[in-house]
Amino acid sequence: MTSQVSSPAEQADSAEQRGQTATGATAPDGAKEVRRLDRVIIRFAGDSGDGMQLTGDRFTSETASFGNDLSTLPNFPAEIRAPAGTLPGVSSFQLHFADHDILTPGDAPNVLVAMNPAALKANLADVPHGAEIIVNTDEFTKRPMAKVGYDTNPLEDGTLDAYNVHPVPLTTLTIEALKDSGLPRREAERSKNMFALGLLSWMYHRPTESTEVFLRKKFAKKPQIAEANVAAFRAGWNFGETTEDFAVSYEVAPATAAFPPGAYRNISGNLALSYGLIAASRQADLPLYLGSYPITPASDILHELSRHKNFGVRTFQAEDEIAGIGAALGAAFGGALAVTTTSGPGVALKSETIGLAVSLELPLLIVDIQRGGPSTGLPTKTEQADLLQAMYGRNGEAPVPIVAPRTPADCFDAALDAARIALTYRTPVFLLSDGYLANGSEPWRIPDTDELPDLRVQFATQPNHRLADGTEVFWPYKRDPQTLARPWAVPGTPGLEHRIGGIEKQDGTGNISYDPANHDLMVRTRQAKIDGITVPRLDVDDPSGEARTLVIGWGSTYGPITAAVRRVRADGGRIAQAHLRHLNPFPRNLGEVLRRYDNVVVPEMNLGQLATLLRAEYLTDIHSYTQVSGMPFKAEQLAARLEEAINNGLKETVHG
Repeated sequence: MTSQVSSPAEQADSAEQRGQTATGATAPDGAKEVRRLDRVIIRFAGDSGDGMQLTGDRFTSETASFGNDLSTLPNFPAEIRAPAGTLPGVSSFQLHFADHDILTPGDAPNVLVAMNPAALKANLADVPHGAEIIVNTDEFTKRPMAKVGYDTNPLEDGTLDAYNVHPVPLTTLTIEALKDSGLPRREAERSKNMFALGLLSWMYHRPTESTEVFLRKKFAKKPQIAEANVAAFRAGWNFGETTEDFAVSYEVAPATAAFPPGAYRNISGNLALSYGLIAASRQADLPLYLGSYPITPASDILHELSRHKNFGVRTFQAEDEIAGIGAALGAAFGGALAVTTTSGPGVALKSETIGLAVSLELPLLIVDIQRGGPSTGLPTKTEQADLLQAMYGRNGEAPVPIVAPRTPADCFDAALDAARIALTYRTPVFLLSDGYLANGSEPWRIPDTDELPDLRVQFATQPNHRLADGTEVFWPYKRDPQTLARPWAVPGTPGLEHRIGGIEKQDGTGNISYDPANHDLMVRTRQAKIDGITVPRLDVDDPSGEARTLVIGWGSTYGPITAAVRRVRADGGRIAQAHLRHLNPFPRNLGEVLRRYDNVVVPEMNLGQLATLLRAEYLTDIHSYTQVSGMPFKAEQLAARLEEAINNGLKETVHG
């Protein structure tokens, strides 16, 4: 869905720390009251077969089309079908939407929709007192409650007294709404998520037309199922309109002041990254080749790129991770913009071929959508623990540039930036996203094509070196004096025949060489090429100019860190913020920035990997604040930590 926004952006430093505030609206006689809110956080939770991700996606799409700013957090089990009704089988989708600029999916939901006892128990600890809980009462029978350890019914024993509970027999109401559909009872029950979506759409005045169109398109081959879902969706809306239990509905105005003018759409990180790769190939005037093996949470990139053959995209689903990157590297040798996608376990398998790409000095994008580890770890949870693997996870001296996007929409720009570096400097490049960015979504301004960088490269077409006897030859390792990049010759170009392989090359000629001095030169030259990559200077956000504490992050910590910084500043604290996109090489002014502050705090979803690199590179005292729970930081916890840093200083590394 796209929407047009024409108002200029406004600064909202305190927007993220605002509570959910409501203003009343007088209702006409007989009509229900409508209250206006500035933001809402909703979490849909149920069994992994209850369609919570689809429900959340549809609510998000309608919210995006309405013009709210938003941020989402899908959270689902790794198992294809976890045991029904159990805590490990709970799937949830959290959506934060507002009439102003926001940066995170929110710390705690204002509304929890719990489809069964497991969903209630798994999520109740996150719900603040006074929040609304919509419960499917049909599922609160003895057996489902016993599965999750409820000895008594939490709807009746006082467990939920501190909350505003709406008991709704979702299953019964859905079956009643579909009694004339001709569907068996079990099939009809499966539409209860659409009933819940209709109810929430009524509560928050979401558009409905697009959801009905979507359902009819999704189930076009099963029109009976399509109409059943539409009927359940409408029944949920009508239930909200007519029942006395929901006396109030809410409005959240469009966030027109949060966006620069332009056409917007809601986009996830993996989708934005896919579009960025396609845009890079078009701007480079090169075919895009993806050699990949399916792995969570990177597989969506393979799925998406396979749909775009009309843009010259060729996708190859290999038999394993090694074959995937091998095919991609071969495509790079053949003159394509080559990409391989994976997650941390796959990077381990690809490491030897990445080292080969370093030796061959060919452009190659290695997209790592990080997840919890080690080994298989937490396939559907997020982590930032592959930074040192990307930096050093190869034998020998094999430097590779590293680029990290900071938000789902920023994955588009990061892909273009990574392609720029790979093509300009003839090197493999790591693009480090993670599960939080990959699956989360936010509004994205669709750029005009004239805003995109020119990434075109010149292939070698003729000899580039003259021997002492006057003979003109092609030297595949004769370098550009500015970038130290070697020429890129497409195989089959007459007169430019040359060898490739993993054994060390002779400087210039590319012949096999075992000479110690030559190896030393080539190692140092490859490192100098990476060190010399042009990256923008690091910008520091320090509005007071008097902050003594700097918080610096990378990747997906941007949203929680920025939200926490806004809270600290709203409370009068002085704090500076900087965020790294380029992790190898670092921006030229990074050392100067670090030395400017008394305290430097680095929050990471690992055990302090960036902090380790900064200490080693700049010999600066870095205070690490870390979390490896598989979930993103909460703004509140980070704000408390930053307040402590400002007021008391930090004495040691703390693992949160």
